[in-house]
Amino acid sequence: MDMMTWIESAKIWSLVAVTLTFSLIVAYACWPANGRAFDEAASLPLTED
Repeated sequence: MDMMTWIESAKIWSLVAVTLTFSLIVAYACWPANGRAFDEAASLPLTED
C-alpha cells in the first residue's frame, strides 16, 4: 500500500465519518421527543429571573 492509496482511503473514510456525524446530528435535532426540550431552551433568553 503506497502513500497515495492510503491518502485516497483516508479521504473516503473521513467523508463517510463526517456525513454520518452530520446525519446523526440532524436526526437528533428533528426527533419529535426532543421538541419540548428545544422549545424550553429557545425561550430561556426571554424569561425574566
